Amino acid sequence: MNRLYCRLAVTNLKNNRQFYLPYILTGMVSAMMFYIMRAIQGSRGIASMRGAGTVSIILTMGLVIVALCAGIFLFYTNGFVMKRRRKELGVYNILGMEKKHIAKVMAWEAVILYALSVCGGLVLGIVFHKLAAMFLVKLTGLSESIPFYVSGWGFLQTAELFGLIYIVMLLYNFLQVSLANPIALLHGNSVGEREPKVKWLSAASGIACIFAGYYLAVTVHGVLEAVNMFFMAVILVIAGTYLLFLSVSIAFLKMLKNNKKYYYQTAHFITVSGMLYRMKRNAVGLANICVLSTMVLVIISTTVCLYAGSEDSLNNNFPGEINATLYFDYVPDQADREYFMDLIEDAAGKQERKLTRMSEYADIVTIIHMDGNVVERYDNTNPSYSYLEMGMLYVMMRTDYERFTGHACDPIVPGSVMVTASGGFDGDVIELFGTQYPVSDSMDFPADFPDKEIQGFLGDKQVVYVVVEDERAMEPFLAYEVQYHLEIDTDGTPEERKAFAGAVREALEAGRKKTAFTQGMITSREEQRGEYMELNGGFLFLGLFLGSMFLMITVLIIYYKQISEGYEDRERFAIMTKVGMGRDVVKAAINAQVRTVFFMPIIVAILHLAMAFPMLKAIMLVFGLMNTDLFVGCLVVTAAVFAVIYFLVFLLTSRSYYRIVYQ
Repeated sequence: MNRLYCRLAVTNLKNNRQFYLPYILTGMVSAMMFYIMRAIQGSRGIASMRGAGTVSIILTMGLVIVALCAGIFLFYTNGFVMKRRRKELGVYNILGMEKKHIAKVMAWEAVILYALSVCGGLVLGIVFHKLAAMFLVKLTGLSESIPFYVSGWGFLQTAELFGLIYIVMLLYNFLQVSLANPIALLHGNSVGEREPKVKWLSAASGIACIFAGYYLAVTVHGVLEAVNMFFMAVILVIAGTYLLFLSVSIAFLKMLKNNKKYYYQTAHFITVSGMLYRMKRNAVGLANICVLSTMVLVIISTTVCLYAGSEDSLNNNFPGEINATLYFDYVPDQADREYFMDLIEDAAGKQERKLTRMSEYADIVTIIHMDGNVVERYDNTNPSYSYLEMGMLYVMMRTDYERFTGHACDPIVPGSVMVTASGGFDGDVIELFGTQYPVSDSMDFPADFPDKEIQGFLGDKQVVYVVVEDERAMEPFLAYEVQYHLEIDTDGTPEERKAFAGAVREALEAGRKKTAFTQGMITSREEQRGEYMELNGGFLFLGLFLGSMFLMITVLIIYYKQISEGYEDRERFAIMTKVGMGRDVVKAAINAQVRTVFFMPIIVAILHLAMAFPMLKAIMLVFGLMNTDLFVGCLVVTAAVFAVIYFLVFLLTSRSYYRIVYQ
């Protein structure tokens, strides 16, 4: 008896191969991607490499996302396939097969699908594992290759994960069949959809959600606000997208229908009535395509930009080849500064390096809360202080400010200060920690201001530079540590520059006894380059990996949507031709309807991407990327490439649609 059920299951899969072949391919690719990610993440070669911690965290993140996406999408695809097979299952029931027998056939089908998907995915995973590992090594610049091996844990966890997914889907299918009567199953695909009513409240809510999300994205100031508001904006836009397709689109089609001059034209009548008739059911699929397309565009464009802009980020975060920050309880005088200069020049002589640039300046930095012209110490226990109102105060001597900015300033009257703020400063007096100081001059940040990163992090009117004339005027602010900065550029190969950075560390540490700085931090741009490549290369690998998966999901949803609409439109097409409407007219109208519905999600996705640009640009500052032209270029190229792929998918899937409709 079990052999009979097995043969029936095999026959069913063959007869429905148009639905199941993409389903099996999706399961295979999902299993392959999960295995590859798990095999690379658990590789001993990764664990023994420099930068293993960063790459491992990124791969673990990707592993979780791939598992979630695989489960959600296979469940979604299973629902579509079962919907198309209701009539077949109803026939079995009417012919005398009990529901428990149908359940056994479905169980055999699930076993066969699971075996094909997982076994095929594991074979593909083993074949392409080495290629993916080599690609990861290339992107991250890791020093060693990842050896090829077959991951036992990868095998086991892939089998367990997809086994759980297929069991849950099977139980869901059992529940559907057990609750449905044979007549409902038999006519499951023939039940028409009533013309949807306009839900004006939902339509208004959808428009409000999208505009609110856009407003948050466009008006964001600084990284802190962008990170704080990002998920809120995403949730609003996603909710608005679903409501847009569910309610706003129906309201728009109703408006077209009520326009008698427009509606009662042959092509418009067929297009509008056809779209309106089943828009409620199609809306969810269109919204899914739109959201997934937006995810692909955002993930790939940002990770490509991070990787392409690694050098820019490195230069922004490390303005000198060697950057030293020494902390003092007092303001270093000229003798101290000359002493450090001599130490560095001696180290350069011993390393046979030529100093091409050396800059130094001192400042006092503290976190503040600013209200008008009143500056107070930021107190995170004060409930009246908002996190977004946190700012930074820099106190510098005029000579240091001139070295730092490259702009000359007029001498400052003793007892007064000069104020430079990101949003400007209009007051004649500024109150600093309870003491009022006359303002001799104030200005906005110049266009070439060197410390733009902190502006990007904190936004407008939160970054303030107070400039005083000399060391004596710095004394009231010595409650905070003084930071003495050195920026050094030198010649030589990368390895020679790394060696010189080590020599500078030793020289400055040796000078601690004489100058008594409390602590020091010396970084080398060349030493950090490897970490940047590991981080940004890992993100690009993850972005391309997940982007490919989301693209695959999008393509399959489009395919199933075209197939589903093809079967629904076939009968309508036949009826229209039987009542005398010309075949060419009907064909042109259906083509217009398909193109309109198909390209709506990509247009909305690109609009989402454009409106998210200010917020994404602010978030990119977390990684020190300030190259706006590069970011815009990556967004435009990604959107263009995706639009081409989307159009090709339209051409390929439309063939299946037209073949079904015109049979």
